[in-house]
Amino acid sequence: MAAIQAYTVVKKLDRTTELRDYPAHTLISCEVDDNLEQAGSRGFGPLVRYISGANQARQQIAMTSPVLHAPQTARHHVISFVLPEGMAPEDAPVPSDARVTVVQVPPRQVAARRFSGGWRQSQVLDNAQELTKTVDKAGLVAVGEVFYGRYDPPWKPGFARRNEALVEVRRA
Repeated sequence: MAAIQAYTVVKKLDRTTELRDYPAHTLISCEVDDNLEQAGSRGFGPLVRYISGANQARQQIAMTSPVLHAPQTARHHVISFVLPEGMAPEDAPVPSDARVTVVQVPPRQVAARRFSGGWRQSQVLDNAQELTKTVDKAGLVAVGEVFYGRYDPPWKPGFARRNEALVEVRRA
């Protein structure tokens, strides 16, 4: 089982949504062109090869969840793996695949809405909309667009999967 990215719950906003503080962390990312439902699969391959040793140091890196999915447009997405806690960008091996980039993310506060099920566009977008309503109702200000976290492998039954709709918010 993969380690889960570290965060601290600041408070519960409602039954399914919490406000979290994330420390600075490092991502490996891959941009892909496909629809919302297929983009994650398309981006997963280059990233899993990177952590499996397809990098200039031939270093294997432990898998951390969630896999992050940030839609840029309806057909352009950024898929990312969170590197293990404490791995700074300068510690990450140089990618062998030009599609893979190393990205430093500063500490941030994020509203997260948890949901289960498969990765159907209607369900994903409904949860994004509900997250946005909850953030507005709580008087928080979103910074950027909603992105998603997927915690479980595709063979896990949908009812047992952990997914999240997330959005960075301005700190109070």
